[in-house]
Amino acid sequence: MPHQRILSPDYDPNRSLGWLATAWIEFFVRHGPGDVAGQAVHHGQEYTEFIVAAYAVGDDPTNNHFLHDTIFLSRPKGCDKSGIAGRLCLWEAFGPCRFAGWAEGGETYTDPHGFGFTYTYEPGEPMGRPVQSPFIRILATEENQTGNTFRTVHYNLTNDDCPLYYWPGHDTTKDKVFLKGNGGGEIRTSTASAASKDGGLETFVVADESHLYDTTELLDMKETVAQNLEKRKQNAGTLLLETTTMFAPGDGSAAEATFEEAKAILEGRKKRGAARLYYDHRWGHIVNLADEVALRQAIRDAYGDALEWISLESLVNKAYDSRTSPARFRRYFLNAQTSAKDAWITVEQWDDCGRADRELRDGDLVTLGMDGSVTGDATCVSACRVSDGHVELLGCWEHPPGAAGEDWMVPREEVDACIADAFRRFQVVGFFADPPHWTDFLAVWTNQFGDQLKVKASLKFPIHWWTNRQTQMAEALAAFREAVVEKRLSFTPSDDRAGRVAELSATLKRHVGNARERPSRAGLQIGKEHKNSDKKIDGAMSTVLAWTARTAAIAAGVKPQAPPELYLPKRIR
Repeated sequence: MPHQRILSPDYDPNRSLGWLATAWIEFFVRHGPGDVAGQAVHHGQEYTEFIVAAYAVGDDPTNNHFLHDTIFLSRPKGCDKSGIAGRLCLWEAFGPCRFAGWAEGGETYTDPHGFGFTYTYEPGEPMGRPVQSPFIRILATEENQTGNTFRTVHYNLTNDDCPLYYWPGHDTTKDKVFLKGNGGGEIRTSTASAASKDGGLETFVVADESHLYDTTELLDMKETVAQNLEKRKQNAGTLLLETTTMFAPGDGSAAEATFEEAKAILEGRKKRGAARLYYDHRWGHIVNLADEVALRQAIRDAYGDALEWISLESLVNKAYDSRTSPARFRRYFLNAQTSAKDAWITVEQWDDCGRADRELRDGDLVTLGMDGSVTGDATCVSACRVSDGHVELLGCWEHPPGAAGEDWMVPREEVDACIADAFRRFQVVGFFADPPHWTDFLAVWTNQFGDQLKVKASLKFPIHWWTNRQTQMAEALAAFREAVVEKRLSFTPSDDRAGRVAELSATLKRHVGNARERPSRAGLQIGKEHKNSDKKIDGAMSTVLAWTARTAAIAAGVKPQAPPELYLPKRIR
């Protein structure tokens, strides 16, 4: 099932305020406007696990013991993302939502107003207390737009069939709730202009449908409130909840930025690991939407527990409606990553080449490719097995994001060690590398390994393969893309690997997905989305060079070297 979560390495589901939160919400909160308005909330396993992870705590007192500062929930349309955000706003306003110590077992929380809610703590479970002066902000993308999140809040506090209507100490208007208990507080909806004007002492912020935050004004709004959360983090404990459906690639939305942050964590590119992000993304994978059996499974994978209230048949019909764009269906109803219109290779095309049963092994006959830089871009080394075209990224040294990237340079000694290790592990019969910035190392590698190369970029310079030769580059790119489309190339998906190998597989997928078509007189080239983009493509280039060397090896009739025969003396009788 395509479901990816990033959690603190210290996460323990038994050490979470989420169990108390789930019980409190199911007792006090009712569904907001819609088909089930006014009905009691019952979270299934999926959203219970989400709440438990969101409110996980640990021994470190940073941010009121919370393990995560940002919570990211990505689901298809109709999965009640706004509803769960609204319910958590009510929990943050009225519930015992902050750490108050560890239970020995048997202690209880009882609501202070006689509603009859009592929760008994397990041994070692965190106990809860309300926030002092809670300030909950719900971000809105347009004036006069409060969204489904605040509708849930408003409904529960203004309808006399809801328990929280009778909770003392709140005054609710059309876009704001004034809280009188626990030192006073509020629940407020805010547009970009409003969020930038007030002082900002938020304890909980909701950025609903963050794929819509794609303008400078909206991005600045989210950044402003994220900065505000730092003010009360140490004492009150603060959280940012971001909910979204899959973003449009290249729009530069807030959701895309968090998605890129998650990829950096998964690929091991973050200086401080997970950086306190809880990332929860669920989607449906399918190569060919015309395959109805696969489509139904992809919908089940994407929607999970939400199929209790979403019609599977209706979604299948939606997919096959001629008015439905396939790309939009994948994005909104499968919550799947889509490709830019000028993508060189689509996400689906690359994923379809994944083979969990294949991996490079020591002793394999391979070719290598390298695309290098010094500071701004990445330096990557790839290998391609000659026998079946299986590719792997052996190393990637990429300019780190943020402050960690200041004054950064590629660690050349690590690249040198990677090349030496590749020649030690494999039978390397070809090695094509783009020379700029690395001519001195190419000279050393030619001296060290040139004699064993069976295919050469040229007689004089066996490793030097210049990617700025547009005609040759266009031919190499076309051959590589054709191999991907026809599935003559394979790679091992990151989900089927572990450790650094898994991280490199994810990096290769990202670099291939970042590559954009760039027409030229000589033929189709590739490039980044724009010159100064942080979205690197060097792993794609190094893999193209490894594939090109493999093609040359096959044309030259290169075969694995036979192991040396062992001399066994005959016994003299």
